[in-house]
Amino acid sequence: MERGKGRRYPELPHPFRNDFQRDRDRVVHARAFRRLENKTQVFTPGLSDHFRNRLTHTIEVSQIARTVARVLGLDEDLTEALALAHDIGHPPFGHAGEAELDRLMRQFGESFDHNLHALRIVESFENPYPRFPGLNLTFEVREGMAKHSSDCVPAEYFPDLRPPIEAQLIDLCDEIAYNTSDLDDGFGAGLITFDEARAVVEKFRDLDETASQQFPAATEHLRIQEIVRGLINWLVVGLIEGTVAGAAGLQDVDAVRRHPRRVAQFSAEQAEGTAQLKELLRARVYYSEALAEARQASVQRIGKLFERYMESPELMPADYREESSGEPRYRQVCDYIAGMTDRFLVRTCEHMGIE
Repeated sequence: MERGKGRRYPELPHPFRNDFQRDRDRVVHARAFRRLENKTQVFTPGLSDHFRNRLTHTIEVSQIARTVARVLGLDEDLTEALALAHDIGHPPFGHAGEAELDRLMRQFGESFDHNLHALRIVESFENPYPRFPGLNLTFEVREGMAKHSSDCVPAEYFPDLRPPIEAQLIDLCDEIAYNTSDLDDGFGAGLITFDEARAVVEKFRDLDETASQQFPAATEHLRIQEIVRGLINWLVVGLIEGTVAGAAGLQDVDAVRRHPRRVAQFSAEQAEGTAQLKELLRARVYYSEALAEARQASVQRIGKLFERYMESPELMPADYREESSGEPRYRQVCDYIAGMTDRFLVRTCEHMGIE
């Protein structure tokens, strides 16, 4: 069955790189990718130079995804391109910022989703080439960007079919990366103690006992590093084994696409461990009082800035307004704010007198 694979605008093949390697490089050179360095993962800028940001998180996802793809014999270049692109649609201030933009757009019967926004970025907003609009990524990469965490996508990307395993893996590699890194950063911020983690996460307790026996003189900092490495390895093994089991009997990508469920999955033990990690992080990090105040202030800034631009669109750059003139004002405003880094949004609000 023809699925429109390839690029929208035909290009000659490159002598050294295949199509997915070229897509990977186009993502890496995109302005939206560079802006990830100043977008929140969990902890807002200024708390520490050592906490993850959206860019370092993306690199960690890519490392994990490449390993899994290589072991499973999948297309490592496609997997890497998808991993590097998976968060370029994120607005400032992480998921709180995404939820606020979605709330604001609901007033107009619209929505905001960072995966679909990422598609708009690579198809319309990034324009480094004189030959065609956007980055002209392959269909497979664009489909994977839209569907790596959801099958509710535009008709062009076959919502009735599952994506290839390479795309299915990204959401789970994302979970491995953020669960373990948020645990690490949570310890660094003093929000989680060893006793709390041991009480909630069974595998943490096992790894801590092993580390304490092997390295009795190790500091808490070294112990947590040893435990985080162990958790990553354990979860990766569970993802590999679970996906092998989930894909058993499926002969090709068409069978994967038509399968009633996604085949990329954790094995039962690691799925339970992931749930325990999420429980710990929700209780001690994501909903902690230490982060709630900064998160609320960030959300309020986004809301106030949205209102200001709706009232006075001339405050947005003239070239941006011209380029997006075919869009309704609320979409222009939403897209402009979504492209901001945390730092630029704060600076813009300060310039406008928005507190």
